[in-house]
Amino acid sequence: MEYTVQKLAHIAGVSTRTLRYYDEIGILKPARINSSGYRIYGENEVNMLQQILFYKELGISLENIKEIIASPSFDREKALREHHQKLLEKRMQLDLLIANVNKTIETIEGRTIMNDKEKFKGFKQKLIDDNEKKYGKEIREKYGNKVIDESNKKLNNMSKEEYKKITELENEIMETLYLAFKTSNPSGELAQKAADLHRQWISFYWNNYSKEAHAGLAQMYVDDERFKAYYDKKQTGMAEFLRDAILIYTGTEK
Repeated sequence: MEYTVQKLAHIAGVSTRTLRYYDEIGILKPARINSSGYRIYGENEVNMLQQILFYKELGISLENIKEIIASPSFDREKALREHHQKLLEKRMQLDLLIANVNKTIETIEGRTIMNDKEKFKGFKQKLIDDNEKKYGKEIREKYGNKVIDESNKKLNNMSKEEYKKITELENEIMETLYLAFKTSNPSGELAQKAADLHRQWISFYWNNYSKEAHAGLAQMYVDDERFKAYYDKKQTGMAEFLRDAILIYTGTEK
């Protein structure tokens, strides 16, 4: 069956403007243009639009979606199976949060008792899922599935006090790093304090700390644009500065 822009937009639940934009950026071209100048979409385009909307639901950018579906190795069935697994994980996350809300209500009403660890159930899992979505591929390739799975398990089992501590540490790292950056001295007292705070922070996630792994992580902050953007958001060059401070702290600078 074939569809015009208006008809496809209607059955897909998107705007006609969205479909025209997808055509403009080359992520979803119509099958043909008819004699009246209308875009016409066939079965292949309908299937591709479904894939695009699945990827968007998982929070993937249009730029990355285009790269994925344009790849010669793109496998629609494999992609659907991956979507299915990701959606199941998302449903599990929502179920955890719904259960958390329900039990909190019951606690307020005096019908049950909820310990502090239970109050954060679901939120920590969301943090894990978000990290996996953003950085999972890179960190798993670098450190291996076992290390990352153990780190995620450790995070999920954190107490309220531990979870609060890592949040405070993360803020303290950025504040100290910013002050140290203004000194332009990665070997200075402030920079080395930032490196030590960073060691304390990652030790909450890692079962075993090593100077080499710490230095490798610092280098990844510079090599990966997403990590670099996080540390450079306050001042350009802070990712490299932190890397240099950590290399000095760990004694691994060349």
